[in-house]
Amino acid sequence: MGTYVYKLPDVGEGTAEAEIVAWHVRVGDMVEEDQNLVDVMTDKATVEMTAPVSGKVIALHGAPGEMAAVGAPLVEFEVSGQGRSESVRPVKPTESDVAEAKVSDAAERGAVEAGLAGRRTGKAELPTPGGSAAPARAAFVTRALGEKPVASPAVRLRARDLGIELQFVAGTGPAGRITHGDLDAFVANGGRYATAGSRMQVREGVEDVKVIGLRRKIAEKMQDAKRRIPHFTYVDEVDMTELEALRAHLNTTRHPDQPKLTVLPFLIRALVKVLPDYPQINARFDDETGIVHRHQPVHVGIATQTTNGLVVPVVRHAEALDMWQCAEEVARLASATRENKAKAEDLQGSTITITSLGVLGGLVTTPVINHPEVAIIGPNAILERAVIRGGQIVVRKMMNLSASFDHRVVDGYDAAEFIHRIKDVLQHPALLFME
Repeated sequence: MGTYVYKLPDVGEGTAEAEIVAWHVRVGDMVEEDQNLVDVMTDKATVEMTAPVSGKVIALHGAPGEMAAVGAPLVEFEVSGQGRSESVRPVKPTESDVAEAKVSDAAERGAVEAGLAGRRTGKAELPTPGGSAAPARAAFVTRALGEKPVASPAVRLRARDLGIELQFVAGTGPAGRITHGDLDAFVANGGRYATAGSRMQVREGVEDVKVIGLRRKIAEKMQDAKRRIPHFTYVDEVDMTELEALRAHLNTTRHPDQPKLTVLPFLIRALVKVLPDYPQINARFDDETGIVHRHQPVHVGIATQTTNGLVVPVVRHAEALDMWQCAEEVARLASATRENKAKAEDLQGSTITITSLGVLGGLVTTPVINHPEVAIIGPNAILERAVIRGGQIVVRKMMNLSASFDHRVVDGYDAAEFIHRIKDVLQHPALLFME
């Protein structure tokens, strides 16, 4: 028998290191060639590393959240023959590598990663591959002091409803994660329950979740934006009654092959119409060189919530798209992003960003600028309000429009005037269709 050392390969574009996001094997596992070993994240993408040989895992180097240098040992295998040290070979990310590694339940993934960090002693104690046999469930167990039970939010909620203390439930999922089946077995085996009235009992404990992967990249980007950009936010209300009537009519009479219109395509078209008069807002600021890059094309970033965090795909050349084409592109990008199928070119190059919480939009937001852009627009919820029109109290569909600007590049007067122009177009939607 020999030892085979697999080193972190060069994942391209001059990357010197990558973050370990999630292991899919643990020490002692038998793996086959091309079996997924670990997900690593670079500045550009999350990449799945697969086994170059078949053999037994005898050592893992690095825990989730740690950085691994290109060329450093990653996994050691016990293999037939003399074995050898794997030379560093380039790896080209596939399209599916561009977004965060696929996980069916992101909340469970976060809990697993937290469990990995808390349970690791010496070498990483990592998830068992899905094909391995599950160990037998014990009636109840006790964990070491400070060792936290790993379970998804749904399992925790069900356990709380049943009055079960997860501290005493054996977990048979990856990394000892407690599943719904483990709860069923606990009940069937006469496991110990908490006292009556479990919803009113005192809760103890703190769950430590290490910020890694895409969530870490989001945190770094938000911190960098707030540290480097002097934000100011301007909010104005918009009467959306006429536009909402038009939108409802267009959705009712649209062709079967046309997408359903949301507010976003109308807002994109309003930006396209107004931005040529405010070139300093459709811009990116390189504060290291002191250059503001004013863009002629309008590349609109659409902040999109996914199970793994906030991602901003880009509607490119919005100035060349009509209302229906805008809607089609927004729908395509949202679907691709949420399914982790967005391409690299779909996720970069925006010149201004729209961030919307949809029906959860609330009254006012203070959106954070998507650095190095200089402006971000945030439509809030559309609500019926009593307003005064012509001396009469009438009910209108009103929406607050929140926007943040980089005060180094955009003056307050220009920002207010810009939002008033956007407001005027939205309140008179016929202007959207006029040259």
